[in-house]
Amino acid sequence: MAAQQPDLPYQGRFVGKAHHFAVRVYFEDTDFSGVVYHANYLRFMERARSDMLARAGVDQRGAHDAGLGVYAVAELAIKYRAPAKLDDALLVISEVKEIRAASCHIHQRVMRGDEIVADARVVAAFLSPSGRPRRQPPAWIEAFQRLL
Repeated sequence: MAAQQPDLPYQGRFVGKAHHFAVRVYFEDTDFSGVVYHANYLRFMERARSDMLARAGVDQRGAHDAGLGVYAVAELAIKYRAPAKLDDALLVISEVKEIRAASCHIHQRVMRGDEIVADARVVAAFLSPSGRPRRQPPAWIEAFQRLL
């Protein structure tokens, strides 16, 4: 009998240079009208970005623990196109669009099948422990370059 593997959290994957992260809409994600509360799209996208970084080889926890810095959302523009509802299966597609010395520009779409539910452009800035912009580690920039 083979040893049973422990349950692990869901991980997204890269399809070409785009990162795919599946999300299910649960009751807690909806508002009193039965649609996804607007701020919860940001949670879906944050999970997808964090997973994308991890799959690309960016160790955010290690950088924080070593005192190098952390990413923070510096800019966000979102357009809500259609309401998602309870039990919808959504897919967050994240694509790196531009790399700068201290930031990364990411385009994210929340999809329900072929329909765009929400569309966002995010600038994630790398900040020093004191909160000032700081150059990203060179290995991270190389990882992002492979995704452009």
